[in-house]
Amino acid sequence: MKIENEDELRRIYADTKTIAVVGASSDPSKPGNRIPRYLQSQGYRIVPISPKGGEILGEPAFSSLADVEGSIDVVDVFRPPDEAEDVASAAISADAKILWFQLGTHTDEAVELARDAGLTVVYGRCMGVTHGALGLGPGPDPA
Repeated sequence: MKIENEDELRRIYADTKTIAVVGASSDPSKPGNRIPRYLQSQGYRIVPISPKGGEILGEPAFSSLADVEGSIDVVDVFRPPDEAEDVASAAISADAKILWFQLGTHTDEAVELARDAGLTVVYGRCMGVTHGALGLGPGPDPA
């Protein structure tokens, strides 16, 4: 079941404080930077996940979800679909509440895996664009 209910989506944003971004990028032209930058500007804590490490959006970048200490509300995915099941497994292990696959990043198997573990799964929509479309903020700058 794909989440399309606006009230459910609004609840996700209202209940979210920390967003781990798998595939975060230091390149401002990439969606893995532009979308989390927008969400950060809207008051969400961004935890970048990037094998390159370093710092992204003023936050230390972790090489994996397993390295993050503290709670994660949403895992926002900017990785190719062939990594979706691994990301879903990592989100489950990290005790995330919500797994959000950006456009073109999910597989049916990854969605099923996460849902079977009790996570709420959103896919087929952009977390930043949806935030703006719901009237919760201006939305991210267009690419």
